Amino acid sequence: MEKYLKQLTPKELSKMNTIAKTAAMLFNERGYLETSMDDISSAAKLSKGGIYHYFSSKNEILYFISTHFMGLLLKDLEEELKGIQDPLKKIQFIISRHIGFYTKYIAEAKTTLHEGHLLPPPYFEMIAEQEKKYHQIVQEVLGELLGRQISKDQLKILTFILFGTCNGIYYWYDPKGPMTPETLSKMMSDILCRGLLGFWEKREATMKGEDH
Repeated sequence: MEKYLKQLTPKELSKMNTIAKTAAMLFNERGYLETSMDDISSAAKLSKGGIYHYFSSKNEILYFISTHFMGLLLKDLEEELKGIQDPLKKIQFIISRHIGFYTKYIAEAKTTLHEGHLLPPPYFEMIAEQEKKYHQIVQEVLGELLGRQISKDQLKILTFILFGTCNGIYYWYDPKGPMTPETLSKMMSDILCRGLLGFWEKREATMKGEDH
């Protein structure tokens, strides 16, 4: 699909994004398995032929949604982090950026998290590779923040805790509600970073106590 996407005009790519966004909203409302190509065609106000012109199957639409969303999370992240020296500020930046994307693309985020496992193995494996790369970037920054003595297993667990907390917002957060994404990301960043530092300070204090 990547080769095909590179051949598209901006107008054609925009049409694909519109179809994908419509499909993501339907997948969230009804479920991926319960949504048909007819449903997507009707909601997107396009003929089925118009849908099939861009996507050969519902699997392709789901893959496009998931890989596009993961691509947004990964795009320029490593370069942006190079411009930040303080590891704590890096983590704060990652959390704020992550929540910003989730609140802006909430339908796509839900679809990726909830329905991605239904993709055929080749598609699923490509999404899994993107997720793995994203997790590795965050683990490296956590390693910078907490020091070399923390084990890889602990870093992995902390990374999953961080993402689990951030990703859970789509269950309850309403972007149209009184709390702005900026306020939400600041609040969650403060809570998570204080928790991480508190965990590490307590761990170090315990280790020092055992040495005496």
